[in-house]
Amino acid sequence: MSADVDAELPGAPDGAGGAVGSRGTGGPGPRPRGRGRRPADEVRADVLRTVGDLVLREGVVDLTFERVARLSGVSKTTLYKWWPSRGALALDGYVHAVQPTLAFADTGDVRADLRRQLGAFAGVMATAGGRALLQLIGQSQTDVDLATAYRALYSSVRRRLAGERLEQARALGQIRADVDVQVLVDQLWGAVYHRLLVPDEPVTDEFLDAVVDNLFRGIAPR
Repeated sequence: MSADVDAELPGAPDGAGGAVGSRGTGGPGPRPRGRGRRPADEVRADVLRTVGDLVLREGVVDLTFERVARLSGVSKTTLYKWWPSRGALALDGYVHAVQPTLAFADTGDVRADLRRQLGAFAGVMATAGGRALLQLIGQSQTDVDLATAYRALYSSVRRRLAGERLEQARALGQIRADVDVQVLVDQLWGAVYHRLLVPDEPVTDEFLDAVVDNLFRGIAPR
């Protein structure tokens, strides 16, 4: 993105200025900006950093365009230009915040790598941000824009990364050649999502160990 955008001064019109919201929820104060034009990528990164911090710490209940504008020093006009809804903004910030944590390691041991990644995923989902993601998934059932954003920003990306790691393991003979890696993705992460969305049972370390162990008894080379 090569365009530049105006960075609003705190206190500027359009909800960009002022102190932290009256709820007293804390967090970083507005970033002081000199009036001028900054690269759009830099402005967008500031917004995503602000939103990601808020979502992981608090969830989405108190997330508003007005509050994000105050804390990031970016006008509401710019925010609405990039994100069509509060849900889309929250989702993008969440994805930006969790990417490092949910990266797929490649230690050469696919079983250990999958178990480690599932543990990291479960850890993120235990935060306010993870609970917010479940809320956003629910909202996406009736919000077309949010559903599109969820697939483009999160679910399709996570599925692709998991599939690539499993395909590499299959090429190295660590799992059977006839295994459909996309079905494996559903079996592994689907089991965790099920326990999160239908919380009859908790997501524990013992559960994650059993999911991986049971799966690998069926897919390991014979």
